[in-house]
Amino acid sequence: MTNPVSTTLNTENQKITADALQGALVDLIDLSLIGKQAHWTVIGKDFVPLHQSLDELVDTARNYYDMVAERSTAIGVAPDGRAATVTSGSGLKGYEAGWTKDRAVVEAITDNLGVIIERMRVRIKDTEVADPVTQDLFIEITAELEKAHWMWQVQLA
Repeated sequence: MTNPVSTTLNTENQKITADALQGALVDLIDLSLIGKQAHWTVIGKDFVPLHQSLDELVDTARNYYDMVAERSTAIGVAPDGRAATVTSGSGLKGYEAGWTKDRAVVEAITDNLGVIIERMRVRIKDTEVADPVTQDLFIEITAELEKAHWMWQVQLA
């Protein structure tokens, strides 16, 4: 099938931007899955606030991965959020199976947020010239992830 969506980006800038968007998509989907897995398996005295905070993190990740996928579509590239693609493409640290004590959950979420923020900052730089519109989206996402990272890591102090 020919591409049903055109873009004003030249081929090189479309490729740079599409690659950055695809990477962000799989990382954000993975973050949402990590957050949901932690939500289901957290145990300990801080269960209730962590259970709620994890839902907020999952909602944030889901909102942003939808925005990222729609941006990809807007520049004429079909996003790929299939499970196999997420598994092979995510750069996050992941999350262990089984029941997890509250402090270990906070550590895991903090670590994964740190990784995704680093990766988003690379994407911000990569899209600076290629597509400033996508760069703006990445800046917005990164700011929100950095806020979440702060809120998670202070629990370890």
